Amino acid sequence: MALPPILSWENLGLQQGGRWLFGGPDQEPINLHVGPRDRMALIGRNGAGKTTLMRLIDNRIEADRGERKIKPGTRIVFLEQDPDFSAFDTLMDFALAGSDAPERHEVESIAGQLGIDMATSAASASGGERRRAGIARALAQQPDLLLLDEPTNHLDLGAIDWLEDWLTRYKGAFITISHDRTFLKRLTRATLWLDRGTLRRKEVGFGGYEAWEEQVYAEEARVAERLDARLKIEAHWLERGVTARRKRNQGRLEKLHQMRAARAAMIGSAGTAKLGLASDEEFKSKSVIVAEGVSKRFGEREVIKGFSLRIQRGDRIGVVGANGTGKTTLIRLLTGELAPDSGSVTIARNLSGVMIDQQRRLLGEDRTVREVLAEGGDWIDVRGVRKHVQGYLKEFLFDPGIVDTKVGTLSGGEKSRLLLAREFARISNFLVLDEPTNDLDLETLDLLQEVIADFDGTVLIVSHDRDFLDRTVTITLGLDGSGRVDVVAGGYEDWERKRRPLTAAKPKNPPPTPPASGRGARLAEPQGEANRSGAGKPKLSYKDQRDYELLPARIEELEAAIAQGEAILADPDLFTRDPQKFADILKGLENARSEKHTAEERWLNLAERVEG
Repeated sequence: MALPPILSWENLGLQQGGRWLFGGPDQEPINLHVGPRDRMALIGRNGAGKTTLMRLIDNRIEADRGERKIKPGTRIVFLEQDPDFSAFDTLMDFALAGSDAPERHEVESIAGQLGIDMATSAASASGGERRRAGIARALAQQPDLLLLDEPTNHLDLGAIDWLEDWLTRYKGAFITISHDRTFLKRLTRATLWLDRGTLRRKEVGFGGYEAWEEQVYAEEARVAERLDARLKIEAHWLERGVTARRKRNQGRLEKLHQMRAARAAMIGSAGTAKLGLASDEEFKSKSVIVAEGVSKRFGEREVIKGFSLRIQRGDRIGVVGANGTGKTTLIRLLTGELAPDSGSVTIARNLSGVMIDQQRRLLGEDRTVREVLAEGGDWIDVRGVRKHVQGYLKEFLFDPGIVDTKVGTLSGGEKSRLLLAREFARISNFLVLDEPTNDLDLETLDLLQEVIADFDGTVLIVSHDRDFLDRTVTITLGLDGSGRVDVVAGGYEDWERKRRPLTAAKPKNPPPTPPASGRGARLAEPQGEANRSGAGKPKLSYKDQRDYELLPARIEELEAAIAQGEAILADPDLFTRDPQKFADILKGLENARSEKHTAEERWLNLAERVEG
């Protein structure tokens, strides 16, 4: 039996800049109902109004039409993408500001688990420190409904894992906007799709979103066949544009797997590039960076230890690891910016590099888009080919009409996209991308994947976006803070697979179970030596004990079945070719996800009893 909603919007409509953003007279009315345990992804293109919808849900702005209802006592907390820290001296001052501020000890508890010093100056704090402070403030308020706008931006892998664990145990509802596909697939069970002023809902997590999107576009195309030519053209572009891009990316992924297989043959089991090829001289001639026995120490700490790798022309290298493990040091060593204490780094003479950093320092808030791209003119040289600046903007998913817009008025995602457009136009054979996925929407990430795949040179990517790395890189360099660098042919998942035998043996301290309801609940705290020693633990019944022992294996089976079903649905032609099979697999996925959720909830409850 479905529980009554804790929040509803009926007939919601909002005008923006003289036009209806959604819910207008010529658009479908927006009706939104949020249940007490909903876990929803909010999907839509840049400019569709996703963050605006979040603000309406949080009652920060007024709608032009519609009725908002909320269950009495419901606490809504909004984790903004870019909160304003300018009025606060320290991160703790920010966390404790406002009438709805959480208790200090609750903020300190979460901040300690996230590894953030809340006494840090707000003015000098990094993007990652500010993001952690925002998370500590939001979670410590014990929300019933949590609104998350790009929560993984600027977080390292350890913090993302922590947040995923917390949300898995969270007893309330959440809606999240995120470009992190892995985050969305792991956590969501329903999808809200904001598209051309219409809000659709599907009781399927993000793993099934792309198949659902293509199904909707295919249906629109069929309807348009019976309507006028203008509608037919629009629907054709929507359906074919999405489908064509997915087909191209499927082809690129197949090529990527072949490149990984070839690279795996060159990388020894010890993780260094010990080559045993018949065409050794040919391989060496293609090398652009050769690191041999490289080590670097800062004070007493050896950050990089005995690292060797031969990077070839065309390699896509992903660098992963928690903050502070040495990623930046490794990049500086490989690019020649920093000299090693021992060993050597040899860089090819013809290597011409471009670095795209996450701070967007290259843009300038007062410059226009035309000035950034074409120095104020109408034409831009794109890797030796002359293109009209407005046509080039369309390639990067911009409305050409923004050509004379000031950079300072663009959104964070648009600024990141503009920087990519500028830097990918330059003639170079070596790109260094520092957190390139921050602030980008899913469609732009697909575009970036295409651009990198078609780039002729070598690419170094520092990123915490696991899915993006899995779709992009041929080699992953993984750092764990010990100074050792794992060299793995493949993406993030390949590195994780290699690490699992090591990490499985280490005890993991999960975050405390979040409160079952907002007000009055408290984060779990250690209860003394009696509980830690196991005294007083309840004894499980035979059935409970069996479930406790067998459910982990069943959950793994369901995860494998879900992954298999999602892989089948990734075929862009399946719906057209066999709609019944598409429907059967989609239904099976929904059942598997539901069973997996129930099994996880059951096992977690049993684990809490076992662990006291």
